[in-house]
Amino acid sequence: MFKYLKYCLFLIFLFLFLPGGVFAAEVLDWQGCIKEAAKNNPDLIAAEEEVKQSEAGKQVTASALLPQVDASVTASTAQTSSSASNSSKKDSYNYGVSATQLLFDGAKTINDVRSASEDIKAARQNFRYTSSTVRYRLRTAFIDLLRAQEMLRITKDIYDIRRDNLELITLRYESGLEHKGALMTSEADLASAIYDISQAERDIDVAQRSLNKEMGRTAFTSIEANGDFEIYDSVKTKPDFELIVKNHPSVQQLIAQKNAAEFSLRSAYANFSPSLTGSAGANKNGSHWTPRGNQWNLGLTLSMPIFEGGLRLAQVTQAQALLNQLKENERSTKDAAVLALEQTWAQLKDSIDNVGVQDKSLKATEERSRIAQAQYSTGFISFDNWIIIEDNLVKAKKALLEAQANKLYAEANWIQAKGETLEYE
Repeated sequence: MFKYLKYCLFLIFLFLFLPGGVFAAEVLDWQGCIKEAAKNNPDLIAAEEEVKQSEAGKQVTASALLPQVDASVTASTAQTSSSASNSSKKDSYNYGVSATQLLFDGAKTINDVRSASEDIKAARQNFRYTSSTVRYRLRTAFIDLLRAQEMLRITKDIYDIRRDNLELITLRYESGLEHKGALMTSEADLASAIYDISQAERDIDVAQRSLNKEMGRTAFTSIEANGDFEIYDSVKTKPDFELIVKNHPSVQQLIAQKNAAEFSLRSAYANFSPSLTGSAGANKNGSHWTPRGNQWNLGLTLSMPIFEGGLRLAQVTQAQALLNQLKENERSTKDAAVLALEQTWAQLKDSIDNVGVQDKSLKATEERSRIAQAQYSTGFISFDNWIIIEDNLVKAKKALLEAQANKLYAEANWIQAKGETLEYE
C-alpha cells in the first residue's frame, strides 16, 4: 500500500505543481492558425520579397528600351604662365542635356525583358510552392499538438485503469489470493502510466513550440489546438493524377524557368547582331556664367562584334545547355509529382480503412476487459490471463489514436502532393 500511495502522491504533485500545462493555453482552431501563418510566416514573407525582386529586375531590364537622358553642369578654371610677370587665367562653364536611344540590337533586349517576365512567373510559382510547404508544416504541427493533447487524455485514462488494477491486486495480495509478482507487475504498470503522462506533456510543449514557429510568432505562447480527427479531402474515387500535376507549383515554376531560358538563348544569339544607337545633345558654354554659346549634336552609333575570344559562342552554348537541363528537370519533376500523388492517395485510403479496423478492435477489447475484470474479481481467470487483456486494452486505445492521427497526416501529405497552398481551405 505504501508504494501505491507514493505513486498517487507523485501524480498529484505532477498535475498541481509542475509548470507548462495546457490549462491556461490560448485556444486556436485550424483556420486561426492559417490566418496567422499567412501573415507572419517568415518563409512566406521571404518568397513574397523574391517576387518583388523579380518584378524590379524586369523594370531594370526594360529600362534599356527607353531613352536615356542625362543633364550635366561643369565649371573649371585654368591658369597658364610663360614667365613670372606674364600669366593668364581662363574660366570655362558648360551645361546641357544629352540623350541616347537604342534603335536596334537584334531583339536582344526585348528577349531579356521577356526572360525577366518569365522569371516573375517562376518567382510567383515559388511563392505558391513555399505556401504549400508552409501549409504542410503548419498542418503537421497542428496535428502533432492535437495528437499530444488526446494522448494526454488517454494516458490519464490508462492511469485510472492501472490505479484501479493496483488497488484490486493489493487487496488480493494482502488477502493471500495473489502472489507478489502480480503486485510488482501492477506497480510497474502504474509507473509506466505516470511516465506516459509526463511524456505526453513534453510532447505538447514540443508541438506548441513547432506551431508557434510555423505561425511566425516571435515569442512562445502556450496553445491548445481546437479540432477533431475528421478529414475533409478523402477523394473517394481515384483522381486523374496527370491533370492535377499540370497545375502543381513546382512544375509551373520549372515551366517558367524553361521559358526564361529559351528567351535567354535568343538573347545570346542576338549578341552576334550589330547594335544601333541614336544620340542627341544640346548645351551652352562660355567663359562667363551664364554661358551663352550654343552647341548641339545628333549622331548614330553602329557597333558590330568582330572577335572576342569566343565569348559570345560560349554564351550561346551555356544558354543552350541550361535550356536542355531545365527541360529534363521539368520532365523529372512531373514524373515525381505523379508518383507522389499515387503514393499519398493510396496512403490516405489505407489510413482511412485502418481507423475503422482500430476502432472495432478497441470496442472489442473494451468489452473483453469488462468481462475479464468481473471474471478475475471472482477468481474465474488467472492474473496472467487478465493482465494480458488489460495490456491489450491499453495498446488498443493508443493504436486508435495513432490511426486517427496518421489519417490526418496522410490527408496533409495528399494535399501537399497536389501543391495546394494555405488558401486551399
